[in-house]
Amino acid sequence: MKKSEASLSLFDAFEDDIICGVDEAGRGPLAGPVFAAAVILDPAKPIAGLRDSKKLSEARRDALAELIKSHALAWSIAQCSEQEIDTHNILQASMLAMRRAVESLSVKPTLALIDGNRCPVMTVRSEAIIKGDDKVEAISAASILAKTARDAALCELHVQYPHYAFDQHKGYPTALHLERLRLHGISPVHRTSYAPVRALMQETMTAYVKSV
Repeated sequence: MKKSEASLSLFDAFEDDIICGVDEAGRGPLAGPVFAAAVILDPAKPIAGLRDSKKLSEARRDALAELIKSHALAWSIAQCSEQEIDTHNILQASMLAMRRAVESLSVKPTLALIDGNRCPVMTVRSEAIIKGDDKVEAISAASILAKTARDAALCELHVQYPHYAFDQHKGYPTALHLERLRLHGISPVHRTSYAPVRALMQETMTAYVKSV
């Protein structure tokens, strides 16, 4: 499907609906919240270059994020904390963050287009679109806002916990992050339900039991 054809679904196929695109960022990291964004684009103010945030440079994402915030009819960013992720699991936390983003919009949508293969439970009618972040511009915009918001949050966590280098790996399980995790232990913002963190907790507990 060509980009121009994919974009038609927004304002032509659903011309009677108020569409919001929805996406999340941060399912895979070992630390930090999961973020979600919802965006209602303005057809009178098109934004060139919208696509999956993972396919854009950091500088381009940041520039587009500012355009989205100034040009969109409405946008919202929400999150679920590390504690909520550990309590509900990452899938349910992601769904909750997306629902919060949609429900926080200043303009009420009639249809939410969700990136992926499932939709959060909410009052707004929704439709899941696999790889929607590179097919539907409103979802691309949401992808960009969620990604830039989460990256900024991890840079703030780096100020609080500089030993972990959150500003470099953004919480993902890179070799650097795993090395720092072993050196400095688990911080309050690590997701204890994730296997590498849980394994380190078990190792620490085992070592403590053997020492007493």
